Amino acid sequence: MLLLISDANILIDMAHGNLTPVIFRLPYEFAVPDILFELELRERHSHLLEAGLKVKNLNAESVKKTESLILQYPRPSMMDHSALALALQEQCPLLTGYKALRIAAKKEGAEVHGTLWIIEELLNQKMIQQSQAKGSFDVMRVKGSRLPWGDVEKLLGKWELFNKE
Repeated sequence: MLLLISDANILIDMAHGNLTPVIFRLPYEFAVPDILFELELRERHSHLLEAGLKVKNLNAESVKKTESLILQYPRPSMMDHSALALALQEQCPLLTGYKALRIAAKKEGAEVHGTLWIIEELLNQKMIQQSQAKGSFDVMRVKGSRLPWGDVEKLLGKWELFNKE
């Protein structure tokens, strides 16, 4: 099963879109760094552990990598950099929608995906319908998710056409 390392925002988007239970049925293992979970998710999103979220430790080399990432790319937070360092450590994709982190990840050679990719995976696997995806995006928009809304419309339009065929 492919491991995916996530930042907090992706998981919060999924929670806002009422997709948390569904994403953990995808053929992926979702994980976050332990420090990110403790400082950004435990208080309001500890239910993610029961849903299937894994918490992984950074090894000593990855802690040093986090420190060098902070110096090299000042815009993402330490938590964001810890997620990137863990993705590099585990040699797996990073899930983030944060533009500055996506840029850093690509420069570091990491594969990057975001909320739209996850929802498209849910649609491809027939775990949700296009109408549910639209509803989830609508709630995410109301809750302040910073998604590329033009790309969201293209994705939904593509699935609307697909469903008419």
